[in-house]
Amino acid sequence: LVPAVVVDANHASVEEMVAVDGIGWALAERIVAYRDEHGVFGSLEDLTAVKGIGTKLLDHLHLELTVS
Repeated sequence: LVPAVVVDANHASVEEMVAVDGIGWALAERIVAYRDEHGVFGSLEDLTAVKGIGTKLLDHLHLELTVS
């Protein structure tokens, strides 16, 4: 299964983040706020520093999320 869109966590807006299956508004806002405060993510695994993202969700997000 190939997603229609792959979203870059380092550049996406909150609106673009919610297009990712498994990310709602609150989580998208936390991701963007974390990125704004701490800088870009070096890898997808760095997203686990955001409250609400654990390894199980991260495994699911690998299909639709990337970092550049």
